[in-house]
Amino acid sequence: MANAKEIQTRMKSIRDTMKITNAMYMISSSKLKRARKNLENIEPYFYAIQSSIGRILRHIPDINSIYFRDTENIPEKDKKTGYIVVTADKGLAGGYNHNVLKMAEEKIRNCSNPRLYVLGEIGRHYFERKNIPIDIQFHYTVQNPTLGRARHITTTIMEDYVNREIDEVYVIFTKMESAMKEEVDFMKLLPLKKSRFDINIPADVMLEELAFVPSPKAVMDIIVPSYVSGFIYGALVESFASEQNARMMAMQTATESAKEMLHILDVEYNRARQAAITQEITEVIAGAKAQKNKK
Repeated sequence: MANAKEIQTRMKSIRDTMKITNAMYMISSSKLKRARKNLENIEPYFYAIQSSIGRILRHIPDINSIYFRDTENIPEKDKKTGYIVVTADKGLAGGYNHNVLKMAEEKIRNCSNPRLYVLGEIGRHYFERKNIPIDIQFHYTVQNPTLGRARHITTTIMEDYVNREIDEVYVIFTKMESAMKEEVDFMKLLPLKKSRFDINIPADVMLEELAFVPSPKAVMDIIVPSYVSGFIYGALVESFASEQNARMMAMQTATESAKEMLHILDVEYNRARQAAITQEITEVIAGAKAQKNKK
């Protein structure tokens, strides 16, 4: 059994760690609320963009756009697929990063021509350690996501897509299903599916008149990048919120474990102190008996 001083030193160390875990919990809680609020504020704008794309497709269902091209006829061995992988810049968030990277590695291993777009330092270190080539890494994008950062990512992705360097684009990110649960989501970003925009309407419904200036294709070429930016921004915010939620739960678990350790150490400290007192009393009694026997 350790002596009382050693136990006190360890208890002090645990209390100091608890202060850190409590502070990290509070910081993550604040960031989570702010991220959810930002997403709620900007969602109506992107819903309006999605509705506008649907209105165009209702009037011109056969519109010829590169963003709606058919890639199903491309052989799998020739298909070039881009994967946008959203991870965190740091750990201490439970299984948040592990779950994303596990799915990403599985998808990349099963793809003949993958192109990897990495967001987050954890992802970069992981793929470098696994010797998986990274095509483009976006720095400083996952902490406090902004629409400007989402547009920067969109510009890069769109250039590669339009230039036929990639045929399809998927996003791998974490979605917060509830306050206690996050799940990794795998969603197709490009090319878009017309069925996603609910273009089927009854035959007897009158369509509003629309004027496309300068042309329907030009309007679509402007609207779709904004839609993709909104999609990526939503994925960034969802991932950021999931990261903070996972870190909150991890810090809460760490704090509870620290409290249990302190309780155990408190009992050990009391036992060690009682043992020391008992030993001192025994030594005093033994010394008194020795003096008495000398007389």
